[in-house]
Amino acid sequence: MDSNAGISARRVAGMGWLWMVFFFHLVSSLEEILLDTTQETSEIGWTAHPSDGWDEVSVLDDKKRLIRTFQVCNVAEPGQNNWLRTHFIERRGAHRVHVRLRFSVRDCASMRTVASSCKETFTLYYHQSEADIASQDMPEWREGPWTKVDTIAADESFSQVDSTGKVVKMNVKVRSFGPLTKHGFYLAFQDSGACMSLVAVQVFFYKCPAVVKGFASFPETFAGGERTSLVESPGTCVPNAEETSATGSSSVRLHCNGEGEWMVAIGRCTCKAGYQPVDDERACQACAPGFFKVSVGDDPCHLCPAHSHAPQPGSRECECQNRYYRSASDNSDAPCTGIPSAPRDLSYEIVGSNVLLTWRLPKDLGGRKDVFFNVICKVSNLLARVHYTFEIQAVNLVTELSSEAPHFATINVSTSQSVPSAVPMMHQVSRTTTSITLSWPQPDQPNGLILDYQLRYFDKAEDEDNSLTLTSETNMATISSLSPGKIYAFQVRARTAVGYGPYSGKMYFQTLTGGERSEMVQDRLPLIVGSALGGLAFLVIAAIAILAIIFKSKRRETPYTDRLQQYIGARGLGVKYYIDPSTYEDPNEAIREFAKEIDVSLIKIEEVIGSGEFGEVCFGRLKHPGKREYMVAIKTLKSGYTEEQRREFLSEASIMGQFEHPNVIHLEGVVTKSRPVMIVTEFMENGSLDSFLRQKEGQFSVLQLVGMLRGIAAGMRYLSDMNYVHRDLAARNILVNSNLVCKVSDFGLSRFLEDDASNPTYTGGLGCKIPIRWTAPEAIQYRKFTSSSDVWSYGIVMWEVMSYGERPYWDMSNQDVINAIDQDYRLPPPPDCPTVLHLLMLDCWQKERVQRPKFEQIVSALDKMIRKPSALKAIGTGTSRPSQPLLSNCPPDFPSLSNAHEWLDAIKMGRYKENFDQAGLATFDVISRMTLEDIQRIGITLVGHQKKILNSIQLMRVHLNQLEPVEV
Repeated sequence: MDSNAGISARRVAGMGWLWMVFFFHLVSSLEEILLDTTQETSEIGWTAHPSDGWDEVSVLDDKKRLIRTFQVCNVAEPGQNNWLRTHFIERRGAHRVHVRLRFSVRDCASMRTVASSCKETFTLYYHQSEADIASQDMPEWREGPWTKVDTIAADESFSQVDSTGKVVKMNVKVRSFGPLTKHGFYLAFQDSGACMSLVAVQVFFYKCPAVVKGFASFPETFAGGERTSLVESPGTCVPNAEETSATGSSSVRLHCNGEGEWMVAIGRCTCKAGYQPVDDERACQACAPGFFKVSVGDDPCHLCPAHSHAPQPGSRECECQNRYYRSASDNSDAPCTGIPSAPRDLSYEIVGSNVLLTWRLPKDLGGRKDVFFNVICKVSNLLARVHYTFEIQAVNLVTELSSEAPHFATINVSTSQSVPSAVPMMHQVSRTTTSITLSWPQPDQPNGLILDYQLRYFDKAEDEDNSLTLTSETNMATISSLSPGKIYAFQVRARTAVGYGPYSGKMYFQTLTGGERSEMVQDRLPLIVGSALGGLAFLVIAAIAILAIIFKSKRRETPYTDRLQQYIGARGLGVKYYIDPSTYEDPNEAIREFAKEIDVSLIKIEEVIGSGEFGEVCFGRLKHPGKREYMVAIKTLKSGYTEEQRREFLSEASIMGQFEHPNVIHLEGVVTKSRPVMIVTEFMENGSLDSFLRQKEGQFSVLQLVGMLRGIAAGMRYLSDMNYVHRDLAARNILVNSNLVCKVSDFGLSRFLEDDASNPTYTGGLGCKIPIRWTAPEAIQYRKFTSSSDVWSYGIVMWEVMSYGERPYWDMSNQDVINAIDQDYRLPPPPDCPTVLHLLMLDCWQKERVQRPKFEQIVSALDKMIRKPSALKAIGTGTSRPSQPLLSNCPPDFPSLSNAHEWLDAIKMGRYKENFDQAGLATFDVISRMTLEDIQRIGITLVGHQKKILNSIQLMRVHLNQLEPVEV
């Protein structure tokens, strides 16, 4: 060790430990280093204040290499304020930088003699400057000129060293800050009484490297100034590629995220026709001769199809060889085809007065399946003893393109004696009550000598199989033994020596009734035909009318209407209730019921504004025909999704589509019939409530904040009335528009994000994740989610709003939060929070859910505050960051407490009864006037107990109507 190391060793010699360090070097390929002390072996020369604070010391790492570290260990003297400042660091274009710290900390518990003044944390600051202007006194050694990054606490501390002299517990922490706007900056480390060694400091920033992706090249791009920033970088299509975008974007873009990773592509390039992708979508190569690519896209080149060729490279299509063609309906990548050969094996069969021609397909179809045939001299009703010649042509869709005549085959047909054709008509000659006389003309083609006619008839009301026949040698016959007033059907056919011809069509005639006289009718159709047709028309009209009435009264019942009727029947008419989409056997049915399908051509995506669990979140515009264009938010489903992911993505739309309230986000519709799949909602200009409040800290009046809370409560009242339980009510899931109207959003039910700084979750025994800091105790422990658990979450949202987006419970771990709530601790009022609002929060945080207010009561309470703003002027005392896990407990029921002992027992501070008795503090009136100094004076030394008692005294003053603030 050098002389500095000797000073440090003397300072801690009485503690029996030596400084030895391990060291590792970790640089991501996406990191650009601005400062790195890990390779320094000579004096670094950072500025320390005061001079007896931080020391620069040379030590050996685990590989016996000499490295430089900074150490401080003034633990024996209280009130330490030791600063260490780096030299000027140029940011080199970085918008946000990251600091990786490697350090070790001595366990205060192992140094009993100095445990009360010892710390195990230090603080990181930064200060921006256009030039290196620092001196021994500037910037000043206090927080004002410096911007605090974070208080760094050790995960691992040590109390002794091992036999090799090496420290066995080392900490690595990474913190980031930005946006940076000046030429450079300094870092500073503040020690308040720790015994520690700062082993290594690396300062770096992320950038996305130059890349060729999706046939477009993108330049090197620095990450943005915020953790969630997406920096847009325009791309240029590689040679022989062109832009193509389903979203209508005019340029190709990628976005560089805060970790230096490329993501969220807008538009893309693709290879031109005649060119194919190579080198993993980095280049487009011309198709070789004999290959082609017909259109723009990522498909490879294909070998020319049959009977075609491509003599030049980069061909878009292949030309047909001689005597081969493509029809107008063929695609340009279809094979070239020829005309078919002639039909084969023609034959014929005479059936009655018709000839049946048959043949086999041509031997050569020309390479096509659309072969059809032309029959030349097509005839019917053949005449007997006549010769016919038939020509059968085989053609296809390219025959007309060919200069060759169609190939054909011929066949000769000679007819002999044949059966007659059908009788064309029958006439009623006369009728009586029991008989009808009919006549008919000869067949158009008798095909020989007519020998006789056969008449078939039957009662129209009976089965046709019960028909009777009679034979007549002339073209007239009288049918007797009929029943009066009945309708009969008649058919007739002629016979030659060859046989019977076909029956004529059915014709209907009716006998006379008993009171009618016989009549003779000649050369006209019977009246019964008109009567029957009129009756039939009447029946058709009546049937249509009846069907219309039935259809109207029995309209389509869907599972939705079934469920809705069940809810209405159970709860009363005129009330709408939420329906869980998971109850549908087919999830797509819920989408069709509750979400309107939007044609993707009506949507114009303009900008990516973030990324979600399933894909990108975009800003765009929606233009319905005949209506004005307006702004919308668009969630897209990323490519490569599974069917389960698609159902889960769209389930939020089928939930959201059931709601219609000014304080609940409005669903415009969905896009499911094209890609990408989208959910389109109204656009909220100011984004999520927590981020918006952090950006606008201190800029709103209390009345404005209460107005925001009132809107959220009104939206939750509506959802509660719909029997919907949100489960994830938090400021991050409230959206704010340009008029400061707050709307409840995020209806993904149990889809919670991974545990991180913005949305910590707790994984329970059933595998589901719960946002612990916002969730009621019964929901954490028993998975009991109700509107009452949403009320608990609403209380946390109130706290977030009044603290301008402060993280609930600060940096406490999830388990600490669970334990604290179980011990009846509750969040203290935020700074400047009206007492009446904090009391409403405490009501929302009642342990027994039945004791919590309903959302209707919350809305009513907030309305009273808005109408009477004077109630918001009484301010309680709070602190933005407690030194103990929580500072305040639920207020004891003071009217039911009779003395100080009962009060101390109620707040679990009964151990101090004797202290209060000796000080003569027996009544609430006296106790309510105590200050922090009074509490310390009577012997209460634990800081956590002091503040717990002081916060309970503050609440006691509220109940005693002594609203003057008590200093904490």
